[in-house]
Amino acid sequence: MNYIEAVKYIHSLLKFGIRPGLNGMDALLHFLDNPHKALKYVHVAGTNGKGSTSTAISNVLTVAGYKVGLYTSPYVTDFLERVQFNGKPVDKALFAKCVEKVKFAVEELEKKEIVITEFEALTASAFLCYKELECDIVVLEVGLGGRLDATNIIDTPIVNIITSLSIDHSAILGNTIEEIAFEKCGTIKENGNVICSFGQPEEALRVIEKTIKEKNNTLTIPCESDVKIIKSDIFGTGFTYKNEAYFVKMAGEHQVKNMTCVIEACNILKESFNITDENIKKGISNTNLPARIEIISKKPLVILDGGHNEDGAKAFYNAVLPELEKKHRVIVIAGMMADKAVEESLKPLMLKTDVFFAVTPDNPRAMKAHNLAKIASKYSKQVLTVGNINEAVKISYAAADENTAVLVVGSLYLAGEIRETLLEIF
Repeated sequence: MNYIEAVKYIHSLLKFGIRPGLNGMDALLHFLDNPHKALKYVHVAGTNGKGSTSTAISNVLTVAGYKVGLYTSPYVTDFLERVQFNGKPVDKALFAKCVEKVKFAVEELEKKEIVITEFEALTASAFLCYKELECDIVVLEVGLGGRLDATNIIDTPIVNIITSLSIDHSAILGNTIEEIAFEKCGTIKENGNVICSFGQPEEALRVIEKTIKEKNNTLTIPCESDVKIIKSDIFGTGFTYKNEAYFVKMAGEHQVKNMTCVIEACNILKESFNITDENIKKGISNTNLPARIEIISKKPLVILDGGHNEDGAKAFYNAVLPELEKKHRVIVIAGMMADKAVEESLKPLMLKTDVFFAVTPDNPRAMKAHNLAKIASKYSKQVLTVGNINEAVKISYAAADENTAVLVVGSLYLAGEIRETLLEIF
């Protein structure tokens, strides 16, 4: 099996299992001699901020000289962005070898009527890669929810992190913030350490504190009053936390909330790993993710963001608004998943938009461009539907000057399709 065959095989499996729960994952890993048992973990759950938090911790540990696995999702342009080692995608040949082992296990389990899903197979393949690479530690980002997520098969991690919580994936995780928090708190196991970002909704915090008590964990919540923003713009945020100075290249003051979780998590990791304060500062400053308020071009200003829910969109809008106020014209290219709060997410941006291109991302869950255009027409001055996403980029390029902002927003699926074109044209 080569790399292309391995990815194709992973995608061929069911998206979700017939029987929810961890029984299938447990059976799969048992067949593979439990590779996950040989590893240590930081486990990261939450609604928003998981990716940047996980990546920053991975960067800190890598800078400190350790062999670090990072398991994250979704990817933007390269499938193996999801399975990284020391900040880079794992070797394709190694990944293919591990998937081949998983494929054999899946086929054997099928004989016992045990169905393995796409995410379970990918997670098991990642565990095999990390064991083969003899990782000192793995930063493991939850895929969806927490309690029944395939990553939750691990024993008590060194640190659990719960990033900002809000309502998302309601059909699967629940319609209230308490239900969402319950699912995320399912990652908390006996006698562990939990870091929780500040500013959580009170209803969520009550669920978290109840779980902490029941599971005999220690809870650390960074104190917002210990944070001072020094400078924040679309090119990054400088801040102090407990009188120590840090800089994160990612735009938006919401990133400070994530990075204070990173700092506190690293303080706990110091008990097991040789991590210095300078390692933490450098790891944070090295953190930058594609399609998270990513500056593609400064002149004209072109920003790509895959914020896919209401809170993510709000964070994006708050970060870029000062720049939009400086521009005479704002062009937006947007594509959303139909199961998201589309109007609520995009309304603030639509109100500032001069030209709005509605597109359909290449995904079965995508909202059709004409339906998005109907929503946008309530708020934007000029709304156009474009069948070819790259055509929208070319039209925007032709119309853009130094007084124009071009914003490409709505979904990481859209970002993955359009990012290379943006980089080539702008």
